[in-house]
Amino acid sequence: MDLLTQGLLGGALALSLADSKKSRPAAVIGFTAAMLADADILIRSADDPLLNVEFHRHFTHSLIFIPLGALIAALILWPLVSKHLGFARIYGYALAGYATAGLLDACTSYGTHLLWPFSDERISWSIVAIVDPVFTLLLLIALILGMKSRKPRAARVGLALAGAYLLLGVWQHQTALQVARSLAAQRGHEVERILVKPTLGNLVLWRSVYESGGRFYVDAIRVGPGADRVYPGGSARRFVAGRDRPGLLPGSVLARDIERFDKLADGFVVADPGRDNVLTDVRYSMLPTTIAPLWGLDLRVDSSTRHANFVNYRDRPANAREQFVAMFLGRDLPE
Repeated sequence: MDLLTQGLLGGALALSLADSKKSRPAAVIGFTAAMLADADILIRSADDPLLNVEFHRHFTHSLIFIPLGALIAALILWPLVSKHLGFARIYGYALAGYATAGLLDACTSYGTHLLWPFSDERISWSIVAIVDPVFTLLLLIALILGMKSRKPRAARVGLALAGAYLLLGVWQHQTALQVARSLAAQRGHEVERILVKPTLGNLVLWRSVYESGGRFYVDAIRVGPGADRVYPGGSARRFVAGRDRPGLLPGSVLARDIERFDKLADGFVVADPGRDNVLTDVRYSMLPTTIAPLWGLDLRVDSSTRHANFVNYRDRPANAREQFVAMFLGRDLPE
């Protein structure tokens, strides 16, 4: 989730557990501790661009790291709030805040190493977008009212509403998944893998990606209010290194980078149809009906010892905003 929402959830939870006299410092501690987990974004290498992507939402977001992460947050904050709270309480509020980070990120579609080091699986429940203003606003109002009134009850109400919003995401996810499976069946496709994920900022419009016969099929699915509607999208052949890069040397730096990118994308990798020698993660795109990527792995290297470059793309299709709004509202797409 975005950094602000992470902090708001941690702050609201810590505030909800505090008494009225300690509500404000508790909220500050929880807010700060929840954001600390994303310090993994600082792990990077100028020579290996994939390193930063691999370690984002990694061990700092795992369940087993929560006590240590909370301890680090408490030690950082202790000099600032020791006049108001003892270390035990500081640690308790930091523990509450830090505990929310990995769990909230697992609710998105990107993937979080919740079970590290026991499992290297990236867990992604895909029930809320990485940025969702409704969810953020619920937490923001709850935190502001709780701090202003010094009443934990306001934070508890906000947390309950935020929890209800996530439950709505579970319902919408299951509905979109059923529609996507029905769509594949209508096409006569045998689904090998399938996922649905909410598009940016809402729980109404979803992106569906499924694999059948070695190809990925991408569609947009609008799920209520009103009738569900499908907007058919594009398709692309799944990338297979042995077939699509016949000259690739096994064990080379480039071969290992392709394997790492494939693991990060959970196997949802295609060759970019608009760029030569670029692999992309087909799970993400600017529009839910297109193959055009948000990021990719540029395979063009000038040395056998150099790593491939991880590149972000922000190319916006023509009238992208109008198309997105039309799909969100369940209308016909503009010409």
